Amino acid sequence: MTRQYRSEALEEKLKTLHTVVDGVKATVIVNVDGLLVASYPAGDGDNPHQNPTSSPQVAAMAATLIGLAERTLKRLAQGELERLLMQGQDGVMVVYPAGRASLAVLVEKDASIAHVLFAARKAAAEIMEILGT
Repeated sequence: MTRQYRSEALEEKLKTLHTVVDGVKATVIVNVDGLLVASYPAGDGDNPHQNPTSSPQVAAMAATLIGLAERTLKRLAQGELERLLMQGQDGVMVVYPAGRASLAVLVEKDASIAHVLFAARKAAAEIMEILGT
């Protein structure tokens, strides 16, 4: 799979997640080093609030959170990380490992979290396959 094709496949996977799940505001794939791999909707340098997850800083923070969660679970002998869920007053962010990358999904407060979790877990598995990790 060529790099261009892989990039398009990842963006299409994120777009599909937005289409099939009500309440998904933004999605991003970051690698273990905290670098942005893909995002949807695409970021806008002039308006970072359009997709706040597409900024390099958020990508780095997501990778840091995943790393901390994995080390904490290992230290507490709780097995491998399945997902990281952060719930705030105005919404939820869920992060799923996807091999050497992670899928982060920003969700509206009133969304069906069960539907989001199911679809995001499936998307993370498909992203891992696209990335070949």
